[in-house]
Amino acid sequence: MEKSLEARKNKVQIDPDEPVYVISVASKICRIPVWTLRELEKKGIIKPKRIGKKTRCYSMMQIQKLEYIHYLMEDRHVNISAIKFVLEQSV
Repeated sequence: MEKSLEARKNKVQIDPDEPVYVISVASKICRIPVWTLRELEKKGIIKPKRIGKKTRCYSMMQIQKLEYIHYLMEDRHVNISAIKFVLEQSV
């Protein structure tokens, strides 16, 4: 039985564009404070899907983008306005 459970775990595939992480989890994964995630949304840098009126959910693709944003903010000392410019230029 344990073997079949392990086999099923390996077969589970999540669409990388499927929003599955609520804002608090995204914040922990990316090491970006919740207030900063909200500011990034206000600036149009990232657009989480809304579940109901309040709950923001992020996809794995958005988490990867947020990890890059974290790198820019922490390691390169880039502010939010400049991050928006950098991301627009890379599209």
